[in-house]
Parts: sequence; structure tokens; C-alpha cells
Amino acid sequence: MMNTSDLKLDLINRIAQLKEARIVEEIQKLLDFELDQNEYILNDAQKERVAEAREEYKNKAYLTEDRANQDIEEWLGEK
Repeated sequence: MMNTSDLKLDLINRIAQLKEARIVEEIQKLLDFELDQNEYILNDAQKERVAEAREEYKNKAYLTEDRANQDIEEWLGEK
């Protein structure tokens, strides 16, 4: 198992070898979010989904963890 310093060095090396800008940008977004340096900006579709989820929660239209686990076990049992 790598220690934190070794993990950081490994990540730095792997990031330096990346050719695709999109992946580097995604890593930067993740780090910005985790380090809380920049505000995360939602697009319109994401804002709409958050509003829908809030409405669902307000109307108790959600699964409890127990119910979700039961559903999963039923689905797995059908195979």
C-alpha cells in the first residue's frame, strides 16, 4: 500500500503524461470542489434536476435506504 506522499507523486506523474485536456479539466474540477476554492456552477439541466429532487423530497417521493436495499435484493434475485 502506498503512503500519501507516494500516491501524490504517482498522481503527478500520471497527470503529466495525460494527453487529453478533458481529463485534466475534470481532475481540476474535482480538486477545486474538494479544496473549495471555486464555486461549482450548475448548468440549466442540473439546476432543474436539483429543483425536481428537492420537490420529490418535500413530497416524500423517495426511497429509504432499507427500501432501496430490499428492491436491489429483489432485482438481484430475479436473475
